[in-house]
Amino acid sequence: MREKCNIRAVIFDKDNTLTAPYETVTHPDAERGLTNALDVFGKDFVAILSNSAGTKDDPDYEDAIKIEHDMGIPVIRHDEKKPGGLEEVLKHFNLEDPSQLCMVGDRLLTDVVFGNLHGMLTVHTLPLCKGEDNKKDNKIANAIRVAENKFLYSNWLGGRMIRGKTLSHKFWPGENECSLTFVHTKVDD
Repeated sequence: MREKCNIRAVIFDKDNTLTAPYETVTHPDAERGLTNALDVFGKDFVAILSNSAGTKDDPDYEDAIKIEHDMGIPVIRHDEKKPGGLEEVLKHFNLEDPSQLCMVGDRLLTDVVFGNLHGMLTVHTLPLCKGEDNKKDNKIANAIRVAENKFLYSNWLGGRMIRGKTLSHKFWPGENECSLTFVHTKVDD
């Protein structure tokens, strides 16, 4: 992805992408992907962009500081919630071209829209947590996520319409040459 797609940095959403909601420890199912991103892009070019930590809703950025301490990954401070915040992201990575960024997240109407509006390569993940792992999730956000995935990502009319209007990425050569599809399978220890 780095060479074929000219991607220079990766932005992760946090809750239900890297961690259980409102936790500060990388979820076991996300460890390999995060480690790979850090290995390929380096610590200075991997960061978290959250709609809670690092925003004006985070007094004195206490949550952002705790996440950075516990996870060892920078949290980008930003005034606007996704799909806003592009200026702060570009400044954080010292980049000018958003097409050199990859946004990874579980929410279509925040993470994926943010990336797509600005010409980034986007990776939509299914929610990381279910059941007991997801007990702290914001109930409204969870309901919206379910609706997004059902109506916008499925084969219903909305999903077909959106996929029919998907913009191509400036550098990504397509799934056949540079696959972004990853199927997680649990490995028994």
